[in-house]
Amino acid sequence: MHAGSLKKEPDRQASIASALRTVATEQVGIAALAAALEGPLAEPFARAVSILGQLNGRAIITGVGKSGHIGSKVAATLASTGTPAYFVHPSEAIHGDLGMITKDDAIVAISWSGETAELKGIVGYSRRFSIPLIAITAGDTSALARQADVVLSLPRTPEACPHGLAPTTSTLLQLVVGDALAVALLEARGFTADHFRTFHPGGQLGASLMPVGDLMHKGDEMPIVAIGTKMPEAVKTLSKKRFGCVVVVDEQGRLAGIVTDGDLARNLDRNLAETNVEDIMTRQPKTVPPQMLAGTATAMLNEHNISAIPVVEGDKPVGIVHFHDLLRIGAA
Repeated sequence: MHAGSLKKEPDRQASIASALRTVATEQVGIAALAAALEGPLAEPFARAVSILGQLNGRAIITGVGKSGHIGSKVAATLASTGTPAYFVHPSEAIHGDLGMITKDDAIVAISWSGETAELKGIVGYSRRFSIPLIAITAGDTSALARQADVVLSLPRTPEACPHGLAPTTSTLLQLVVGDALAVALLEARGFTADHFRTFHPGGQLGASLMPVGDLMHKGDEMPIVAIGTKMPEAVKTLSKKRFGCVVVVDEQGRLAGIVTDGDLARNLDRNLAETNVEDIMTRQPKTVPPQMLAGTATAMLNEHNISAIPVVEGDKPVGIVHFHDLLRIGAA
């Protein structure tokens, strides 16, 4: 059974007004959670971070229904930010998956009421084997809260649902607490962008976190000419290497400038046969270091409307990156 399709086009203003009420209601919940973290929730939250941060095992996240969906996301966020974690469904736990949980682990149980019957098995298992149990619940005196070593007590604020039935604000608060735990642990570990890249090698996110030095063209692939090179020779290099530019270096191999196909077009009225590269090159061109992330380099190329950029270490060019390289790996 479902409520059925709408009989007419929804009123635009009514839809926007509803969205604004939802946002306002959930903002009240977030504000109440922030106030709790500055008060009674501060110490339990710090204890939870300490327990999860000192584990020799993994964080086991569990919950049922909407709380279970939130738990899956929290487990994924923890795992991707350096805290080994996975989600165990309480019903699956009592049918064999309890064997996945060891004394080196800690259990984070999520339940708005704290009275979820399906959690009894995994909660009982945690007590039997002295496995730390952290509860995320609004039920301060609930069965779950009474069993837990640490209770992250959520403020009871109105749901955005006009009937007060569909979990909306409540699941948002669960999610925010999960994110807060993950970020606090991330910061405590000194988790860096490089660590993040290790856990996210795929997709645009992984691509944007790749260092430029890992994808730059170097050695014989680079379009390099020396100061004093005549433009006809430079044009041959420009055409052969196909970067739309040549990098100009001095006698010591230091970057002196760059000649782009745009510079060439702007100087067609000159006698290029007798023109040296330094006569028309752009001095002090934009450059990037090898350790710059691909996402940052992409933003730089877009901002300055350039298609290729030298990679420079110290004052010497060690490579070159083209916008197409960034497109190829999915960073652009």
